[in-house]
Amino acid sequence: MTSPTPTSIVARYDVIVIGAGHNGLVCATTLARAGRSVLVVEAAAEVGGMAITRAFAPGYRVSACAHLLHQMPLALVRDLSLAEHGLEFAATGLPTTSLGADGATLQLATGGTPSAAFSPNDAAAWPAYHARLGRFASLLHGMLAAPAPRLGTEGWSDKLALAKVGLKLRLLGRRDMREFLRIVGMNAYDLLEDEFKAPLLKGALAFDAVLGTNFGPRAPGTVLSLLYRLAAESAAGSSPLAQPRGGLGALTAALARSAKAAGVTIRTNAPVAQITVAGDRATGVVLANGTEIAADRVVSSVNAKTTFLNLLGTEHLDTGFVRRVDHIRSRGIVAKLHLALDRAPAFTGVARDALGGRLLVSPSLDYLERAFNPTKYSQFSAAPALEITVPTINDPALAPAGHHVLSAIVQYAPYAITGGWTEPSRRAFTDAILATLEAQAPGIGASVVGCELLTPLDLEQEFHSAGGHWHHGDLALDQFYMVRPVPGATQYATPMAGLYLCGASCHPGGGVMGLAGRNAAVRMLEKGA
Repeated sequence: MTSPTPTSIVARYDVIVIGAGHNGLVCATTLARAGRSVLVVEAAAEVGGMAITRAFAPGYRVSACAHLLHQMPLALVRDLSLAEHGLEFAATGLPTTSLGADGATLQLATGGTPSAAFSPNDAAAWPAYHARLGRFASLLHGMLAAPAPRLGTEGWSDKLALAKVGLKLRLLGRRDMREFLRIVGMNAYDLLEDEFKAPLLKGALAFDAVLGTNFGPRAPGTVLSLLYRLAAESAAGSSPLAQPRGGLGALTAALARSAKAAGVTIRTNAPVAQITVAGDRATGVVLANGTEIAADRVVSSVNAKTTFLNLLGTEHLDTGFVRRVDHIRSRGIVAKLHLALDRAPAFTGVARDALGGRLLVSPSLDYLERAFNPTKYSQFSAAPALEITVPTINDPALAPAGHHVLSAIVQYAPYAITGGWTEPSRRAFTDAILATLEAQAPGIGASVVGCELLTPLDLEQEFHSAGGHWHHGDLALDQFYMVRPVPGATQYATPMAGLYLCGASCHPGGGVMGLAGRNAAVRMLEKGA
C-alpha cells in the first residue's frame, strides 16, 4: 500500500493511542488521569474494536465477537466509574449448561457445584478440584495484573518481580507447588480424565481450556489456558459471567465516556496509515487522508504484526526482531454465527431460566478432540463445538417484540481452509452448525429469518486483526507472560523508542479484561512517559 503524502502537522499530543478497543480506551484513560494529553484514533466509525454491538439483520442486534463479559476485573470497572458512565447489566452470574445427547444436561452454576447427571465419584472429587484450581488461578491472577518481568537483565525491578513470583509459588505450600508444576504444562484431556467420570462435565470444563485457541484438549499447555481463564474470572467478582444491557458495545461505549471525562480526545473514521519516525524515535502518526499528528509517545492497541510490519515498517527494526514478529502464531480458528429467530429456541432439557445463560455443545472430551481434528488438514469441523447465548432472553430490546437473537462461538474454523472460504464452503459450514443446533433444539431451523457467519477471515477484514485471531496470537507456553508477544517487546515498550503496545498481543493477552491497556499505561508512567 502506498503511504499517503503527509500534510503539515495539525496537532500535538503527549500520547496518541491507535485503536479504540477496550484496551486502547483503558490505556488512554489511565494516562489522561495522570495528566497526559491523549488522542485516540480509531479506523472504524465507532469505538469498541471487536467488542461492539451492531445490526446483522433488520431489527436484530448482536455483540459482534465476544458476547459475554467475564474477565474484566471488578476493581477496574469501579475505578473507571463505568456504572456512572452508563454500563448496566441485563444479567449477571449466568449459569453454564452443558448439552448432551437425548436431552441430557449438566448445569454449572458460577463458582458452584455441578447439577445432577454426574457420578457420586465426581461429586466427591469436585470440591477439591475446584478449590485447588482456584488457588492456582489466584496465583496466576497476580501475574496477569502486573507487567511481566524481563529475563536475562540486571535490573533490580525485574529481579524483584521474579522473586515475587517465586515467593507466591512457594507460599502455595509444598504439595500444591508440586501439583501446580506438574499440571501447568499438561493437556486438559489427561487432567480431566484423572479427575472425573461424567463426559458432560469433562467436555464442559475442557471447552474453557481450548476456547479461542488453536488447540484440542489433548494439546500440551491447555491446562495453562484453562487456568488463565479462571485467573481472569477470579478478579471479576462473585458473578463473572455477565451480559451487559445493549451488548458488549455498551461496555466499550461506557469506556469511551469514561475516557472523555478524563480529558481524552477520540477520533473515529481515522485509520492510521503510518507511524512517523524521526531520529530513531516514534514521533506521531499519519492518517489515511494524509493528516499528520505529532506526539511524544505512540501506543498501539493494534495487533503486534500489523503494528510492526505495516504501520511502523520493517526498515526501522532489526532483522531478527522482524523474523520473531512474523512467526507469531496468530491465525484464528474461531467463527461466530448469528441467527435472527422469529421465536425463542427450545433446547431439549433446558429450562427457560437456563436459556438466558451460557449453553455449551461439547458433550465429551472425545467430541471436542474430534471437532478439532479436521483443522490439522485445513478443514472446518463438520460437528463443531459451540458456546451459545440467546441474549434477547435477558435483553429483549436486541430484537423485534417476540423475536430473538442467537449468538454462537464456533470451534473449529481455520483462518485458511482448503479451497478457501468460498460461498459453497461458507454454506456448508453454516449447514454443519445449524445441524448441530438442530440436534439440540429441534425445529430451530424453521424459525431462522436471518443468518450471519463470520469466519476468522471475515473477522480480519472487519476488525483489522491479522489472522482474525481473537487474542491477537495463541495463548501458549511460548507466547505467554515473559515472552509475549516476542522477546524484545515484552514489557509494552518496543525496540523503537517512543512506541509502545497495549493490545491483546501483549501480556496478559486476549479476552475483554482491559489489563493489557492498564498495565501498559502504568508501565509508561513508571518510566516517566
